[in-house]
Amino acid sequence: MDGTAADRVPVDLPVGPTEVSIGVSAPAEPWAVAGLAHGAGAGMQHPFLVGFADALAVEGIAVVRFAFPYSEAGRRMPGPAPHATATWQAIARRMTELHRGLPMVAMGKSYGGRMASMAAAEGLISPDALVYLGYPLHPPGRPDKPRVEHLPLVTAPQIFIEGSNDPFIDPHAQLEAAVASCQDARIVWIEGGGHSFEVKGRRLPAEEVGAALAPLVAQELRQTLGYRPAA
Repeated sequence: MDGTAADRVPVDLPVGPTEVSIGVSAPAEPWAVAGLAHGAGAGMQHPFLVGFADALAVEGIAVVRFAFPYSEAGRRMPGPAPHATATWQAIARRMTELHRGLPMVAMGKSYGGRMASMAAAEGLISPDALVYLGYPLHPPGRPDKPRVEHLPLVTAPQIFIEGSNDPFIDPHAQLEAAVASCQDARIVWIEGGGHSFEVKGRRLPAEEVGAALAPLVAQELRQTLGYRPAA
């Protein structure tokens, strides 16, 4: 599938069936396919996600952005976690349909990444790798409320892309301990970056901030998945 396409995907929620929107950005010959989930306060059309997805496609990765059911319904607050993990399960099926045989990656901004990790820990999805764009380790200022219990249950490699000034992971030692407890995980630091990877003193559009992360993430995935471009 070349270019960008939009579609809808059926999701079986505990309360009944629904549908969510997706947007697909893909090169002519992708070497991997990634699902990309939005954060709690921003939908799938947020410029950061669009810029990141389109730039990943340039790197050879097909990307399926999608909306969680609460966002699809126009609500601002996330619904129950089982709704989000069921959505990830449906998106994983669609990724396989679109690009059968390719390595599959689950990615998400903040909340979206955490929901991917929960779906993987519960065995609802079986990605070849997970990429967290600003994992929300705890609410800002509340390190006593960590969201880490399930992370050691994830068997796939986990890549934490983290801004060094992100209040969701302060203190850093707490994140480092959580990552050390995982089966296969590492942190990639963005020096000076906040929770949305904004850097103080640099005024860049969110789309450009997202796009700038794509080459780094693609390189990390090449290393993790063992992909070597043809000469």
